[in-house]
Amino acid sequence: MTLELYNSQCKHGVVDVMEALGDPVRRRLVELLADGTRSAGDLAAAVGDEFGISQPATSRHLRVLREAGVVESQAQGPVRLYAVRPEPLDEVERWVRTVRRYWEPRLDALGTEVARGKRARRLAADDGAADDDADGRVDDPAGDRAGDRAGVHAGSTDERRTT
Repeated sequence: MTLELYNSQCKHGVVDVMEALGDPVRRRLVELLADGTRSAGDLAAAVGDEFGISQPATSRHLRVLREAGVVESQAQGPVRLYAVRPEPLDEVERWVRTVRRYWEPRLDALGTEVARGKRARRLAADDGAADDDADGRVDDPAGDRAGDRAGVHAGSTDERRTT
């Protein structure tokens, strides 16, 4: 990625959003909020059970998400409700599309080379099988073909003797 592109993304907060989403607890909080607005208590109970963290720790994670603009909150009496803001996630999605544009041709080329290698190995294996069949012998998976090594079997004392 060019420095100009990186700097432009920093100005728009994409880096802040990605940093906020870099933590598994925060990603889980966003996933939980994808279904709709939830209270801080509900979120704390859910991630507390999954990750073994306290309500104050969950509140700190929610604050990071709020400061990055990923979620918004509103007080409704004694309860604080949280919801996902789609705009920051849309910005991240645009950034990913920009970066993907650089990688897709390379990944496509890699896929082509992998397919060529598989095809070459398959053809070589098919040619090897055809060569074995052409000599008139039947394939013997144990490798004990009659007449191999002038009648001496592998492992006999004649093969191991050195003079």
